[in-house]
Amino acid sequence: MKYLLLLLFPFVIFANLRYESNHNKELAILESFDIEPSFLHDPLMNEIRNNRSNLNKNKHFFTAMDNAYIFIPAIKSLLNKNDIPQEFLYLAMAESNFKTKAYSKKKASGLWQFMPRTGKRYNLKINEYVDERRDLIKSTKAASEYLSSLHKRFGKWYLAAIAYNCGGGRLNHAIKKAGSDSLAVLLDSEKKYIPRESRNYIRKIVALALVGSDEQFMLKGEYEYLLNRANAYSVATINVPGGESLKRLASVLQMPIEDLQQLNRHLKYDFVPPYSNGYNIYIPYLKLAEFKQNYTQTQMKNIYKIHIVSSGDNLSYIGQKYGVAYKLIKDFNKLKNSKLRLKQKLIIPIDNSAKAKKISTNFYYMVKRGDSLESISRAKKVSIKNIKTYNHINGSLIKIGERLKLYE
Repeated sequence: MKYLLLLLFPFVIFANLRYESNHNKELAILESFDIEPSFLHDPLMNEIRNNRSNLNKNKHFFTAMDNAYIFIPAIKSLLNKNDIPQEFLYLAMAESNFKTKAYSKKKASGLWQFMPRTGKRYNLKINEYVDERRDLIKSTKAASEYLSSLHKRFGKWYLAAIAYNCGGGRLNHAIKKAGSDSLAVLLDSEKKYIPRESRNYIRKIVALALVGSDEQFMLKGEYEYLLNRANAYSVATINVPGGESLKRLASVLQMPIEDLQQLNRHLKYDFVPPYSNGYNIYIPYLKLAEFKQNYTQTQMKNIYKIHIVSSGDNLSYIGQKYGVAYKLIKDFNKLKNSKLRLKQKLIIPIDNSAKAKKISTNFYYMVKRGDSLESISRAKKVSIKNIKTYNHINGSLIKIGERLKLYE
């Protein structure tokens, strides 16, 4: 027995050290949110944590982390540069599951789920070509600025996280009503100072952060490589001329077009907006040297179709022929109005290597003179609500030549 105890002693010491190490990490995570250590015993938070860390029940956590593997280091770096605790990475996970293309019924979009008005307030472009709420770098900078302002207003990071969910005004009212900004008070399920969604929201963020820092959990799931994500290759920002094709760029970089699209979900089409100063897009950092060595600019006529205007042509008809919104054709060709002349050459933003595709009447509809949302709804047997949702329409105004998505 004496010798057995001597043999087991190092393992007991190691287990205690490991427990102490994990516990210290947990306390550090709570401290980063300005939360008291006692929150580790919050039953609802631990229920969320246990569900997330059950390998047999739930692999969503690993899937989300795996899909975001390439850009997590960039996000953490930006948060750090803006003096935001890196644990706020998990706020983005709670908001969108790290899906840059995420879109909610309330019209929030992107990694950080910005509403259109909030996105524009933080200088995120939302236009015919791009939705920068889905730009992983610009949206993270905007989220950092927003969170910083909330922290400055409320003084504690857990309050900034709650305000991000329910709004600063609502949280301020809750604090006044409760007479305290203590997390334990605000989470009171009977008094309901803040909405149930917000009470669960802060718990979910903390639970995700605790799971993400649990080395033993990662090792059990055979996802130990995620522990080294801070050292993994990340993304590089490059500037390319307006109109550049992602397909051509992927070919130059010898990488799958899908991987390039994943990093550039803010582009509404597979080409760069026709801005005179070009536009910034993202590539894997490991591809940067290859880009500098092999990339050469190509005239747009070598990438896009050239259409010669003939009798009876108009922008609406041409757009329908090539499956491109008439406004895109107008902007690419810098037309002041919609008037065309015979034999006029128009650049159509379609790859030369691709065949011209007409719009599928099953999934899209090109607006004609006299159309309204009501008439399109009746003709195509799709609700007005769905047409508005799919095309981000606030009122009832639609334009001739506009391409409307009818079905997902």
